[in-house]
Amino acid sequence: MEARNLLLALLLVLVSSSSAYPTSSLAFIKSSCSATRFPDLCLKTLSSYASDVQQNPRYLAQAALSTSLTRARSAADFFTKLSLHPIAPGASLSHREKGAIKDCISTLSDSVYQLGQSIDEVKHLSRSEYLFHVSNVQTWVSAALTDQNTCMDGFAGVGLRVSRVRALVRREIVGVAQMTSNALSLVNKLAPGHV
Repeated sequence: MEARNLLLALLLVLVSSSSAYPTSSLAFIKSSCSATRFPDLCLKTLSSYASDVQQNPRYLAQAALSTSLTRARSAADFFTKLSLHPIAPGASLSHREKGAIKDCISTLSDSVYQLGQSIDEVKHLSRSEYLFHVSNVQTWVSAALTDQNTCMDGFAGVGLRVSRVRALVRREIVGVAQMTSNALSLVNKLAPGHV
């Protein structure tokens, strides 16, 4: 009987300690996300990484960059499909919409490349030249964010009708830009004074 009670007590300790770990990781993610521009989106997209992130700012930044990269790739695929297929039967893109979508594909391709570089750089952060590597990541993520916002420029201005295409493009770009903005905020925490 005593052995059984000891076994139950040990099992209870193991269960409670393993469940406390994800809770503290989630609290770390929530706290980190609260400093971003889009904290709810940050928490929603990164909470599933709690066991990987633990309470490590570098792992959190890496997860944020990965989710941003995935979203940017998805947006680039969306624009490629949009350029090839009409949005509705009988509908077609105007010449200007086609050009703007082509520009979006190009800028998102640049964004995907820069986010990929950033992930590789964060994976290899070390004490040696740490500032240099963090600065590279900040520059590349900022450039990716600029590229994403540049996509919308082709849909602005006089002469372009307010269209379903413009609304679809805006939805895609806003989504990826918000995630990239959050990733940049978390990367900025890797700079000295934040680690």
